[in-house]
Amino acid sequence: AVAGDAEAGKKKSAPCAACHGPDGSTPTGPDFPRLGGQYYDYLVKTLEGYKSGARKNPIMNPLAANLTQRDIEDLAAFFSSQRGLVTKY
Repeated sequence: AVAGDAEAGKKKSAPCAACHGPDGSTPTGPDFPRLGGQYYDYLVKTLEGYKSGARKNPIMNPLAANLTQRDIEDLAAFFSSQRGLVTKY
C-alpha cells in the first residue's frame, strides 16, 4: 500500500525536475534515470539509500540528506503515479 501523498509529492518534486523532468519521465540526459512509473517501494528504498549513504551518488546524496521520511514517501507516491515507459511485446 502506498503511504505517501502524490499531490504533496508533486509540490516537493521541483528540485528533481532539473535532472529527471517535471513528471520524472523526461530526464534531461542519459545519466539521469526515469522516475515516472517506477514502483513506489523501489523509489522509497532508493531515496532512503541515498539519504543514509548506502547508495553513493555525488548529486543525490546531498539532496536526499535533507528529505524527511514523509518527503520520501510523498515523492515516491508522485513519481510512481506517473505513466512509465510503454513497450510493445
